[in-house]
Amino acid sequence: MRYRHLSILILWIIPATGFSQSLELGRSFVDTLSSQTFWGRGYTKDGMHRAAVFLEGKFREYGLQPLSKKDYFQEYSYPVNTFPGKMSVQLNGLDLIPGKDFIISAESSGAVASGELEQADSVTFIDRMNKVIVALRPKLTMDVSERAEAYTLVLLKEGALNKDPFKYKIAVENKEVKKFEARNICGMVKGNAVPDSFIFITAHYDHLGGLGADVFFPGANDNASGVSLLMNLAQYYAKHPQRYSIGFLLFSGEEAGLKGSEYFTEHPTVDLKKIRFLTNTDLAGTGVDGITVVNASEFPAEFEMLKEVNSEKQLLKAINSRGKAANSDHYFFTEKGVPSFFFYTLGGISAYHDIFDRSETLPMNEHEDLFKLMLGFNRKLMGMNSLE
Repeated sequence: MRYRHLSILILWIIPATGFSQSLELGRSFVDTLSSQTFWGRGYTKDGMHRAAVFLEGKFREYGLQPLSKKDYFQEYSYPVNTFPGKMSVQLNGLDLIPGKDFIISAESSGAVASGELEQADSVTFIDRMNKVIVALRPKLTMDVSERAEAYTLVLLKEGALNKDPFKYKIAVENKEVKKFEARNICGMVKGNAVPDSFIFITAHYDHLGGLGADVFFPGANDNASGVSLLMNLAQYYAKHPQRYSIGFLLFSGEEAGLKGSEYFTEHPTVDLKKIRFLTNTDLAGTGVDGITVVNASEFPAEFEMLKEVNSEKQLLKAINSRGKAANSDHYFFTEKGVPSFFFYTLGGISAYHDIFDRSETLPMNEHEDLFKLMLGFNRKLMGMNSLE
């Protein structure tokens, strides 16, 4: 609770808006969550904690009830390897730019070293004595690791040098956190007819955090976009209670291996058997080519409902079917027997797990249509006509 005061300082950033302003509200959330204030919503500079306090403040402002009847936060911990400080790499005498020219692979140990590299294969160069590896990559894609291994792996963007690296100098700081304290954020709008039955909307709010003291990963599409859609729906349902209770889960730890959703399903604050359906949204910021729905083939009746809503309202270009996959926070719910979808948008930007996943380049061209799709789909799940 020591971060709660931060919500007071930043609530002004996003104004309260109505249904007609859903895109404006969604854009405001993406702008805010992907800003430097939250430092990639990760493991350094209190980024993830700051984001949690901010979002919990919005749950309170909208009038959602805590899902546990006592607190919006569900706290737990897990290990993580972080890069909080020094982050410099020099190859062939050239100082490289973190995030743009190189990243440090997530499982790397820190190192202060220099020397010469020998070529191991066409894309890999090694200083065996200092356990430093430089590997060429066509795209720099950051990740999260629970632990540090006994080497330092520099992933170098192809084209950053005009010839193969042969001499290096690095100063990289890592810090292994054995018990990183994380929080899921859990709220609900109580149903007015069948309050013991739930429809859940979920998204992860964490991202990759920072790479050293000066570079962070904004995570606009992944997954400020999904959070913005969830928050839009939360505000709407708070003003318009439904027949069923509507639950809202914002997970931490997704980028570290679905940690938050796994923890929730092992320690649920509601009976999982009472969840009629769960829809998880991740990478929701584009959509020019429609969406893909994971678990569509697992739950064909609900997939038909979703397509019917899309057809009736003439919303998205396409709704594509995909089978079961452990690629987002729906997975552990499905494993526990909760009917669940995960959808992600298609087309548009290609930025992913890099410093270029920024709000200013995220189109959000289908945000309002996704909002309407979710409203109509949830009405059908409750046995109502999807057309309002």
